[in-house]
Amino acid sequence: MLLSQYTDNRIEAGCDEAGRGCLAGPVCAAAVILPKGYENAMLNDSKKLTAKQRSNLRQTIEQEALAWAVAFVDNNEIDEINILNASFLAMNKAIEMLSIRPELLLIDGNRFKTNTDIEFKCIVKGDGLYESIAAASVLAKWYRDAYMIKLHEEYPCYDWKSNKGYPTKKHYEAIEVNGITCYHRKSFSLERQLKIKFQ
Repeated sequence: MLLSQYTDNRIEAGCDEAGRGCLAGPVCAAAVILPKGYENAMLNDSKKLTAKQRSNLRQTIEQEALAWAVAFVDNNEIDEINILNASFLAMNKAIEMLSIRPELLLIDGNRFKTNTDIEFKCIVKGDGLYESIAAASVLAKWYRDAYMIKLHEEYPCYDWKSNKGYPTKKHYEAIEVNGITCYHRKSFSLERQLKIKFQ
């Protein structure tokens, strides 16, 4: 069972992102405020859950959370400001969209930048420790996956319905044959990576 709170008496928002290591598509972040003492035995790091489990949890989280929000930063902005800053931006956007102002942010990872005056705590592998971060990881991954499945209909040869834009053999082979799309992250030096993969 994950921990429900980091503190006893503050409004906490768990924050996480999905899609940092992808070759294509946006980075997506979520922020979630759960009720104090909230418990859900199914909650865990979204990467350790099946797609069906994430889908079921997504509905539960949205119904039972006090507040939640999801935000995207697209591949063009990722190319402009780099993936780390884009991840921070997506998380900040999600936090700003919350209908309740949190008093403490629980950030998955070891770094964060924000323009708000809200205190934050970075927690490495926090999505496997705190329910609010795990809930945010579920929403971020579910919404990003759904978005990439839609993009797959436009560019089926890259197999985004399966790899969600991550670097797989089939994805690299499709880039080698067809080149890159308007959704690919040009700053990820795809041509150089291809030479390394296929030399």
